This record gives sequence, C-alpha cells and structure tokens, in this order.
Amino acid sequence: MEGRRSSRSDFPADQLTELAALYYLEQVTQEELSRKFALSRPTVSKLLKRAREEGIVEIRVRTRPAAAAELEQEFQKRFGIERLLTAVNQNDPDAQRSAVAAMLAAHLESILRDEMIVAVGMGRNVAAIADQIGMPVARAITFVSAIGGSTRAGEYMSSDHICRRLAARFGGMSETLYAPALVSDAALRRALMDNDVVRRTLHRARRADVALIGIGDVSEDSNMVRMGWFSPQEVAEAKLAGTVGDMMGYDFITIEGKHADISLQGRVIGLALEDLRRIPNVITIASESSKLVAILAALRTGTITTLATTELIAKTILGIS
Repeated sequence: MEGRRSSRSDFPADQLTELAALYYLEQVTQEELSRKFALSRPTVSKLLKRAREEGIVEIRVRTRPAAAAELEQEFQKRFGIERLLTAVNQNDPDAQRSAVAAMLAAHLESILRDEMIVAVGMGRNVAAIADQIGMPVARAITFVSAIGGSTRAGEYMSSDHICRRLAARFGGMSETLYAPALVSDAALRRALMDNDVVRRTLHRARRADVALIGIGDVSEDSNMVRMGWFSPQEVAEAKLAGTVGDMMGYDFITIEGKHADISLQGRVIGLALEDLRRIPNVITIASESSKLVAILAALRTGTITTLATTELIAKTILGIS
C-alpha cells in the first residue's frame, strides 16, 4: 500500500480479515504485516485485537491430550506442581504469547469462583491474559496488584492496569497497590512497606487464593534493563553471582531455585518469595524460549502450582533438568 499510513479507525473490514488471516493462518509476523499494510507495529497489534473483539478471529487452543497428560505427569513427578498447561508451538513470538494466554484464560474461567482473591503481577505474558476476549461472567472476584506501579513499564504491562482489565474480563473488582514498583534502596522500601495503605493492600494480596505471575530472565536486554530499573552492569554482576531469573520482580533466584544474595534484592515493593509459598495456587505464565533456565529455577523454588507454557519449552526443560 502506498501513500499515507492507515490508522486503526479507517482500516477497511475486508483488509482487517486479510490481515488476521495472514497472521493467524499463514504465520506472517507483525513486523511483516506492518510493512505490507503500511501500518505501525502498535497499530497492527491493535487491529489484531479488534479482529478478535469483532469475532473475525476466534482462538481455540487444542493440545494433544495424551502427550499433554504425559508431560504433565512428568512435571508433577519432578517438580511437585499440580497442573501443566501446554499450548501448541508458534513461530511468531506474539502469536505464541497469545496462544499461551488464551489457554490460561480458559483455565482461569474454569477455576475462578465468587469471593476469591487473585494477586496479580506485571509483564507482557500476564497482560496478554486480559486480552483474551470471552463472554463476561459476573463474579465477585478481587484482583489485587501484587507489585507497585511503574510509568517506565507502560500502562499495558503494569499490575494495576492488568488488574482492571482482568476484572472487566472475569468480573469483580480491582485493587491498586499505591506505591512505586522499584525504589533506590532497602531502607526506603521498608519505610513504604510500613505505610498503612501499602500494608493493607499487600496483606490482602498475601491472603490471595490465586497468584498470577510471570517469570523474568536476567540479561542485559531484559525488560528490567529496558525500563531502566537496573543497569546492564548491575545485571551482569548479578549473573556472575549465579542469578538466572526472577519471579517477576518479587525475588531474584539462582538455578537451584534459591534466593540470590545480590544487591538487586530488597528494592521492589510487592510480594516476596516467602509470600508466594503461602498462596494455595501460584500460576505462572511464560511463553519465551529465552526464559528456559529461569523457568527451571522458578520451578525449583517449590512455589509454583500451575505452569502455563508451550509444549516445546516444557519438553526442553525436562531435557535439561
């Protein structure tokens, strides 16, 4: 397409169908669609969401029952988890994230009940769950931010924004943690954690029936570095000290699933690893193969009850563990 770049609002319905078919059926990436239709990458993402909202696309994730059951049993045996949810593998990272999120959204639909409390983390994988459109069911659920806010993370990936969208998706209400996600030192963190408003929200999050979190990897190109939370040098030092991942900012961990004794610890306002151990159902979502080691480390913490990922990632974890 030549000329001016199209906007989401004036994009024709027939081209929206073509765009959705190329993405979901032909595995054309969002970057390639951006060039083909002369759209920005964010506009392509919004149009794909519009296609789902308007019923042009209906996502159904089907796994091979026998193979999935065998994988789940092996994970139960090795890591003590209760559920392993595996989505089919996709070539495009965004399609992969959507597939895993759609599968987990369906699982949540089946387990969430009135009066439940859900503690919610942050990040792209957790945010993608709320993107999955379903028939809203009125439920009295409370979605509580389990980590503070950050303008650097962007509204889409912030826990507060995710909580509000999940409440709209599944029914119920959301509760914000009125504190920054990251502070400069442990002393300031302790002071904020003692604040009455912060303490009340975290107390509710600790009493959650379900925790919904992601897993972060430790690399100089991680989200935390891109957001400016930590410098590449700090991350490099953490890696040299044996740190391989984090439970989405709550705690940095080693490959053995132990608390990493590094300077990055003690600066995040939110639940910690010991808090997660008290929550009956800790659900973790991870769709990126770059997080293999971090996922393995998180499984070894003994906090995860349910893991949502891809079949390939699950098989690879078994191969390296």
